[in-house]
Amino acid sequence: MIRLGVSDEDLERAAALLARGELVAIPTETVYGLAGNAADPTAVGRVFTAKGRPPDHPLIVHLPSVEAMDRWAIDIPQSARRLARAFWPGPLTLILRKASHMSDLITGGQDSVGLRVPGHATTIKLLRILGGAVVAPSANRFGRLSPTTADHVMAEFESRGTVAAVVDGGPCEVGVESTIVDCSSEFPIVLRPGMIGIEQLRAVLGEAPATAGESEGPRASGRLPSHYAPETKLELVDAAALAVPDATAAVLALGEIRDPGGFRAWQALPADPAAYARGLYAALRQLDGLGAARILVQRPPDTTDWAAVRDRLKRASA
Repeated sequence: MIRLGVSDEDLERAAALLARGELVAIPTETVYGLAGNAADPTAVGRVFTAKGRPPDHPLIVHLPSVEAMDRWAIDIPQSARRLARAFWPGPLTLILRKASHMSDLITGGQDSVGLRVPGHATTIKLLRILGGAVVAPSANRFGRLSPTTADHVMAEFESRGTVAAVVDGGPCEVGVESTIVDCSSEFPIVLRPGMIGIEQLRAVLGEAPATAGESEGPRASGRLPSHYAPETKLELVDAAALAVPDATAAVLALGEIRDPGGFRAWQALPADPAAYARGLYAALRQLDGLGAARILVQRPPDTTDWAAVRDRLKRASA
């Protein structure tokens, strides 16, 4: 597995690898993705194998532009086009009716597909050099912590021989996976919360989209009850629980709460949802490597701006 930079020469090498069916980890604004050529069923199959991903768990197709949406989807409603114009490139995935040429491997046998244009200039440039689209779930073993740096990807795959290269585009700016909105039926429905929230969607759509229950809507990435999980058991706790030291536990606290001492390790992330999300997976990876018996994570606020973080932590603790 080689590490590539963002030079034209390195992106040409990455595009050549993708064109011949190899897997390349790519930076996005959300998390690093494990990219395979979306037009090559063999490459798509390699993504599932490398991750250990269930074959019925659909992949998101990453596009080079808003205009490319019409190649991969049909019957696109105006609501989806408004959302795409407002938020692409960016951390929003739209579920649409798939085009007939699309492999069932990508969609898990469903008649819908998830599409997005990633908000990372390096990956947009790579896709334009490739002249196509890629499937790109998070570049980690299935169900585990998503990577937000190239080093995280190397730690996951360097010794496995399944990924040809990683394009090092620096740390991810958003840090958690995209908001997913189902636009394949009459009314838009949020399937997975992300850093594009309900109020931002309402401002574009004119009304707030519905929010799906766990079993509602088409299958989509990141909706299994247990997901985004460290190897170490993760428990969500209130602040009061962090006043009782436990030498076997590592802690991820919220804001300026002080370390009372006596824990295996203590980290704190800012009491701002965007900054917290940006640092979440890196912090959990660090705590996961300390050999603690459990990771205690202070429960975030129950407000709409924390919805994406709460979703990831709930699944990580399931």
